[in-house]
Amino acid sequence: LIMAETLGLFRKLLLNVVVCLWVSTVCHGGELLHNGGFESMSNWQCYSGVHCALSTDHHCGSHSMKITNRQHGGSAPVQSFNVTRKYMYHAEIFVKLLGDAHGKIGQPLYLMVNYQYADGSSHYDGVAESPVARKADGWIKLQGDFIAPDVALHGANLRVQGPDGSIDLLVDCASLTNIWYGNGWRAGSDKVIDDIRKSNINVHVTTQGHVNLDDLDIQVVQKSKSFPIGTVVNSWAYEDSGHGLYRDFIHNHFNWAVFESSLKWKHVEPTQGSYHFERPLQLLKQLKDHGLKVRGHNLMWSTPQQVQDWIKHLPVSQLKSTVQHHIKQTMDATKGQLEHWDVNNENLQGQWYQERLNDFDYELEPYRIAHHNDPSMKLFLNDYIVVAHGKFTGAYLAQAKRLKAANVGLYGLGAQCHFYEEEAPNAMLIKARLDMLAESGLKIWITEFNVVAKDENKRADFVETAMRAFYGHPAVEGILLWGFWDQQHSRGPNAALTKGNNMQLTAAGRRFLDLWENEWMTDETRDIGQAGSRFTVRGFHGDYTVRVHYQGKELTNLKQYFTLGKSDHTVNINVHV
Repeated sequence: LIMAETLGLFRKLLLNVVVCLWVSTVCHGGELLHNGGFESMSNWQCYSGVHCALSTDHHCGSHSMKITNRQHGGSAPVQSFNVTRKYMYHAEIFVKLLGDAHGKIGQPLYLMVNYQYADGSSHYDGVAESPVARKADGWIKLQGDFIAPDVALHGANLRVQGPDGSIDLLVDCASLTNIWYGNGWRAGSDKVIDDIRKSNINVHVTTQGHVNLDDLDIQVVQKSKSFPIGTVVNSWAYEDSGHGLYRDFIHNHFNWAVFESSLKWKHVEPTQGSYHFERPLQLLKQLKDHGLKVRGHNLMWSTPQQVQDWIKHLPVSQLKSTVQHHIKQTMDATKGQLEHWDVNNENLQGQWYQERLNDFDYELEPYRIAHHNDPSMKLFLNDYIVVAHGKFTGAYLAQAKRLKAANVGLYGLGAQCHFYEEEAPNAMLIKARLDMLAESGLKIWITEFNVVAKDENKRADFVETAMRAFYGHPAVEGILLWGFWDQQHSRGPNAALTKGNNMQLTAAGRRFLDLWENEWMTDETRDIGQAGSRFTVRGFHGDYTVRVHYQGKELTNLKQYFTLGKSDHTVNINVHV
């Protein structure tokens, strides 16, 4: 019987491997934990006087494990597992808090991996975090991914940490698997790009008179992209008369923009009642005059260090009305000028307003206010460690689902993507995290992308990998860089696409432009004598011009213009000479 079960598991794992080899998707290997469903007390260790027992209150199977007599935040069951250096893993577990800490809106929950190195040392690494967990949440799913370090490892263990030691909790449905990409990530990215970033251009040619088809050429050339590609704009540099090349680069290579700071609350209202909209409104006009669309960033910011002192000193009784007034004033001042608003920036990283009001559900209120003020505005969450890194991806998904269910006007998720210094973006993990966020059913925008590498060619590789992963994901609707010029980049010259006063392209800049303005643009010419009078061009979405050449000369009277969207487009050309 045991041998039969083992063979059955082997066949299932082999089938998974075969399927992954044939499809371009993130694939999971066999389960690495034992008794992840907590159907018995085996395989899990409880230390330091912690009491662990089975409970019939479960999320999957028939039981969970109840942990009581906890002494501190790390008091929870632990399971060891064999770990392979440089391998990628996905881990998840469900946790239910059986109480709340007095006077707190919630408590942090962590899923941790503890590496034991061959030299006897150890190191904890965060896999997933839910920053504000509550009893009312019921079963909370902690999920994330990690890459084992490239050092000699003796082993590792998985554990939950976080809530105050006075809080009892339940754990269930733990899982740990290897992950990899079937058929290569590049093939999957290219397929998505062809499927959703392009449509068919069906060209039908008819002739009158004595037209020699061998002398007839049709050119289908794309003039601009409809996919949003943008950059952060530093208002001081943009307005500086000596930085004309900075402005020109923005105008010539991007169709979207976002202000670095000019619309943040602390800049438009540094002291209570004193608003300063002149600069951002002037900047908005100039960008829009050059055909760029602009995101609003941001109406409020919940991390304590980003809250103005005058707001911190307000009586609690005035805080809600002050927030409401600010949102209304700012949205009214910019009405009709912006396409998006990041409403409450980086709310996973800080909850100052909720904590000050002692109201977890206040996370919904700024969105209600903004949506009521302008129902047509596309409202966003915006956070980090959600795509470039994955510790908060699961928490971001849960937050997105809460706001979506509350019907407060949430349109999309902003995913900041600031990769660490000298960190090569991992296309497979980017896809896995984007897949997870896409479960919300909301559109995703890459709002703050940059990489850092001293070597320009390595930086170019980093840029290309990330851009292909972003553009090649169906849920991504737009991409914005967080800086491109070495003289105006928050992360310094090692993150730049251009350098010097003459805006010279770095290797990363050349690679970026080659993708967006060459590989991912359409320009095809067909010889009708060879292609025939009916042919199809698979084109990227955007604005097009069709030119007709006969015997080497353009027939300008036959030039056509059209915009290619998600539906196929037919071009009818009647040539008479």
